[in-house]
Amino acid sequence: MPFEPPRDVGLFPLAEVTEPGSASSESGPEQLSLIGEPVPVRIAALTWAEWLADEQVRARYWSKVYRPSAESACWFFFGGISDTGHASFRAASLPGRTRRGTIPGHLYGYQLAYGVIPRLGWGVDSPTVCHTCDNHSCQQPAHLRLGTPAENRAEWLSRRRDPSSPLADLRGPAARARAIGAAIRTGLANGEDEARVAARIRTTMAAGRPLSLW
Repeated sequence: MPFEPPRDVGLFPLAEVTEPGSASSESGPEQLSLIGEPVPVRIAALTWAEWLADEQVRARYWSKVYRPSAESACWFFFGGISDTGHASFRAASLPGRTRRGTIPGHLYGYQLAYGVIPRLGWGVDSPTVCHTCDNHSCQQPAHLRLGTPAENRAEWLSRRRDPSSPLADLRGPAARARAIGAAIRTGLANGEDEARVAARIRTTMAAGRPLSLW
């Protein structure tokens, strides 16, 4: 089923953003903290558009996303994972502070599917991307939605006590995402088919469930 773009969020198609004057006037992306508490990304819309339109950046992103054939499955990122459990994707190597140009992969993937979102992830009053599946490293656009930081936090609080939720994983989001990524890498390195890789993922996910201790 084709992806439906969210409504009323001020999307800019790539072709429009790359026209002079159509992007955000803010210049220069700020460093995103991928360790500890997340901070605003502050990537200008024009910079996002350049990264999204770059074939090499797109190819590097997709090379780290595992996309099984099942329509409802999560698309797990099996590259670098941040301390918050999200995909840590290098869109560009920028001069200055360490890891500038390294961004959350789901922000990149969401905009690949739906278009550039001005001020995405800029803070309290700006839109952010929420995981409806609660798997922090998932890149499946159908599992992502645009919301506010307050909504994202409220959903986390309401679902984290559900023992069947990924948010209840005893390892925490980062260790869970890294374990899933390692399972995928092992399966791919062994030349395993999709069913075997899926079995590895299921086993890895089950290992962190609270009920697995009983």
